[in-house]
Amino acid sequence: MKVYTAGEIAAATTSENKYESIMVAAAYARKLNELPKEGGKEWKRKYTTRALEDLVSGEIDYAVVDKRSP
Repeated sequence: MKVYTAGEIAAATTSENKYESIMVAAAYARKLNELPKEGGKEWKRKYTTRALEDLVSGEIDYAVVDKRSP
């Protein structure tokens, strides 16, 4: 199992913010969990592990949206 340091995770986002990076990975892991299983098979890795791998490799595109109302 790969261990990701805070620096690796922070460098994966445009703002280099550890907190933002973890929030992005957590949201992505929740989306992965909602996907239907392909052919009834389970994925071999945990969703959080896959989300961190995808974040560090640059496969996740995201945008921060301000939810404040005018």
